[in-house]
Amino acid sequence: MRRVRTGGLAAAAVASLLAVSACGGGEAAEASSDTEVRLWLNGTDTPQELRDYLKETFEADHEGMTLVIEEQDWSGLVPRLQTALSSEDQTPDLVEIGNTQSPTFTYAGAFTELTDVYEDLGGDDLLPGFVDAGTADGTLYAVPYYSGARAVFYRKDLFQQAGVAVPTTLEEFRTAAIALQQANPSPDFSGFWFPGQDWYNGVAWVFSNGGDLAVQEGDRWVGALSSPESQEALAEVQDLFTNATRAPRDADSNEPWVAFNNGQAAMFSAPTWARSSIALPECDKGVDPDDTSPEAEALLAEQQACNEEITGVFPLPGEQPGSSAPVFAGGSNIAIPTMSQRQEEARDLLRIIFSEEYQTMLAENGLIPGNSQYADALGDDVYAQAALAAARNAKLTPAAEQWADVEGARILEDFFQQVASGADVAQAAAEADRLMEETLN
Repeated sequence: MRRVRTGGLAAAAVASLLAVSACGGGEAAEASSDTEVRLWLNGTDTPQELRDYLKETFEADHEGMTLVIEEQDWSGLVPRLQTALSSEDQTPDLVEIGNTQSPTFTYAGAFTELTDVYEDLGGDDLLPGFVDAGTADGTLYAVPYYSGARAVFYRKDLFQQAGVAVPTTLEEFRTAAIALQQANPSPDFSGFWFPGQDWYNGVAWVFSNGGDLAVQEGDRWVGALSSPESQEALAEVQDLFTNATRAPRDADSNEPWVAFNNGQAAMFSAPTWARSSIALPECDKGVDPDDTSPEAEALLAEQQACNEEITGVFPLPGEQPGSSAPVFAGGSNIAIPTMSQRQEEARDLLRIIFSEEYQTMLAENGLIPGNSQYADALGDDVYAQAALAAARNAKLTPAAEQWADVEGARILEDFFQQVASGADVAQAAAEADRLMEETLN
C-alpha cells in the first residue's frame, strides 16, 4: 500500500512528476500568508451561498485564520494544477479537481492520504465511482465533492409547435432533434445544441452502443473508438452534427444554456443544476440583481416560475423504451495537496464540507452530494427525478493513471470536432486511438 508523506523524498517526487507539463495554462497561485487557508473551487458550480457558509463556519472555528476561496477556470486547469501542486509556495490547501482528472494526480503523489478520515466523511455512502477515481493502489487520496449527471432541457412550446413528443429512446431523440431543427429554418437555430467539441455529451452514444473511449488490456490501455460498437455510435453522432445542430464546430460544451436563452436551440444537455441558469427573455421581469427588497424577491419567483413553465427536462433516453442512457458523470473530487503546509486545517475544512449541513445545501442547489445519504434533499420535482435517473446509469471516463493528460491534450475535443466537420469517422477514430494510447501508456 503506497503512502505519501508531506515532505522530504515524497515532496521531491511530487515536484518531478507534476513538473512535466508545468508551463502555460493560466497563472499559478501566489503564496498565502501564515493566517490564510486557501481553497480552490472550479467554475461557478459551487453557489455563493455555499462559499459564504464555508468561510463563516471555518473562520468561526479557527480564530485568527482566514479562508480564501479562489475560483479557477475549468479551461486549462490541468497545467495550472501541475504548476501549483508542485510548489509549497503556490499550492492551495484544499483543491477541487475534476473526477476524470483525479486518477492522474492521485497516482502522481500530489495528494495526502485520507484513509483515516474516510468514515468521518461518509464511508460507504460516498459516491463509489468517485472514490475509485481518488484511490491509488488501494489507498484513498481524493473524495467525492459532487456529481452532476446530464439531463436534457427542452422548450415545451417548440416541441408542441413541431408536433414532437418527449422521446423515450435514443433513436426517438435523434428523430426529434432533426424534426425540431427542420421546423425552424433560422440559420443559427439548433434542434439540439451540440457544439463540435462536446465529447461530454457525445460519449453517451458511444456508451449506449456498448463502446468505450479506452479499455485496459493487461498492462496497457488501448483506444476503443475504432471498435465496431463505437463506430456505430459515432455514425449516429455525426448524423446529429449534420442534421440536428447548427452550433459552432469549434466550440465546446461550456454554458449551453446561453444559446437556449437566446432562442437558438430547442434542447440542450447539462447537469440539472443548470436550471438556475435558464433565463428566457419572455420571462424577464427587469429585476435589479442588487435589489433585495420583498418586491424584487417576489418578481424573481415569478420569473423562475415562468422559466420552468416553458422549460421541461428529461434524462437522455437509452436504447430501449423506459431506459436512460449511460451519460457522462460530470462532477468533482476534492483533496488535500501533499505540498500544503496546513494539513490539519485542510482536514477541518474537509469535515465542514462533508457535514450534514453543507451536503444538504449542495443537494438543495441541484448538485448530487458526495455523500449519497443526503441526495434526498434534491427534492422530488421533475429536475430531481431527471438528475437521479441520469445518475443511476452515469459512467465515468477510464480510470487510467494518465487520463488527465488525455484531457490536457484535448484529444477528444479535436476528435469530435473532426467528426462534426464531416471527417471520415474510421480514420479520425484510428488517429485518436493512437494518440490516446501514446498518452495513456
